[in-house]
Amino acid sequence: MKRILLMLTGLLLCGSVGAMEVAGVNLPDSVQVDAHTLVLNGAGIRSKWFFKVYVGALYLPQRQSSAEAIIAYEHEHRMVLHMLRGLSSKRLYGAFSEAMELNRTPAEMAAMDAQLKQMKQIFDAVDEVKEGDVITLDYLPDSGTRIGVNGTARGTIAGMEFNRALLEIWLGRKPVQEDMKKGLLGG
Repeated sequence: MKRILLMLTGLLLCGSVGAMEVAGVNLPDSVQVDAHTLVLNGAGIRSKWFFKVYVGALYLPQRQSSAEAIIAYEHEHRMVLHMLRGLSSKRLYGAFSEAMELNRTPAEMAAMDAQLKQMKQIFDAVDEVKEGDVITLDYLPDSGTRIGVNGTARGTIAGMEFNRALLEIWLGRKPVQEDMKKGLLGG
């Protein structure tokens, strides 16, 4: 009887290991992106100065601890940002484009000019994100990076290279925050 209770307790604990709470944000252990089930790879908090800006979580088809492999991976994935502060579209776009520039050459950024303009248009249409809003960046190989806000798709930007540049914001050689990179990689 004691053995059965121990086994049941172990099974119950294993079922909840994947779910995570970060800065008061509950992150499910898996999400559904179209027909694909993705698992939580890791999460972290983006801070700027002394302010918590958002909780970021990375979902992949299977767990991965190599940033290079995740960036090169050409399968479905989701980066989700749970906003802890409000930001105007101008500040949001500025933060994304500046962070992309950290890991890309001017020529590489110029090659993505059309995609960057499209991202700016999407963020401008959103106008601002508020505390509690959720931004999703879903990569779907057949169509590109679908940007959503609070469950509503706002636009899709074609190209794997653009998505790699987005992932480099958090996982690149020069991530926006080293401890966030570690968290997204499951550390």
